[in-house]
Amino acid sequence: MMATAENGSRIWYQSFTDPAVDAPYFDRLTRRVQGLAGPGFSIDVHGMQPGDRHLHRLSEMRCSVQAVRNAVAAQEQGYEAFVVGHFQEPGLFEARAAVDIPVIGLGEATMLHACSLGRKIALVTISPVFVAFHEEQIARHGLQHRVVAVRAVESQVADYNRAFTDPETYQRLKQDFSRQSAPLLELGVDVVIPAGGYPMLLFARERSFTIGGAMVLDGLPVTVLAAEVAARLKHLNGTGTSRTPGFALPSAAALQEFVQSP
Repeated sequence: MMATAENGSRIWYQSFTDPAVDAPYFDRLTRRVQGLAGPGFSIDVHGMQPGDRHLHRLSEMRCSVQAVRNAVAAQEQGYEAFVVGHFQEPGLFEARAAVDIPVIGLGEATMLHACSLGRKIALVTISPVFVAFHEEQIARHGLQHRVVAVRAVESQVADYNRAFTDPETYQRLKQDFSRQSAPLLELGVDVVIPAGGYPMLLFARERSFTIGGAMVLDGLPVTVLAAEVAARLKHLNGTGTSRTPGFALPSAAALQEFVQSP
């Protein structure tokens, strides 16, 4: 029987970072995400070893397999929802087809909420490498007419880790982000999304953050609350992933083969 929020509902938040290698970020992410939990909910933040560290499709694919296996583990351990806490969210659809608990993607949840805040949305990612990834992601979610542009700052993970405690580095990254966002305003963009956990966490200190009137949307609370809503709806009336052929649950044999494969 599914636990209700009143009895204590657990959410598994899956980061694609290594808790040891990326400790400055992972520790702050854990405190931030756990602090967003509503009454009756608790959130466990999990990482990966190794994390997604090579800015390449092969790393994304490797991590996506681990994420789906962890979604299966989360369901077996009684979690009420699973969050793919990587903006590109590789493995999102596969995880939804693997488990019967809600699976929420950081990128999808943020972009969908942005659609309720403005007419045109844009992403600013942490590296030019990810621009093509996000353009494919936007098309996968059918949001091409709402998410109209993707830009990138030239940054490294080390820059964000340093910016958490160094005001000068923080201001430089904020200025770089604002500089990349400025041309988006000429396109009529209403909402700018920092496309990644690192910039979202970094800019969380800015309340009502805007650039030229455009809202800069922090997707972390959006995604946590989306997971809570999905868990509540699942308990309330059984609302869940459609089980038409595209998201049909696997047979026991197919699931076992996937989980046990090297």
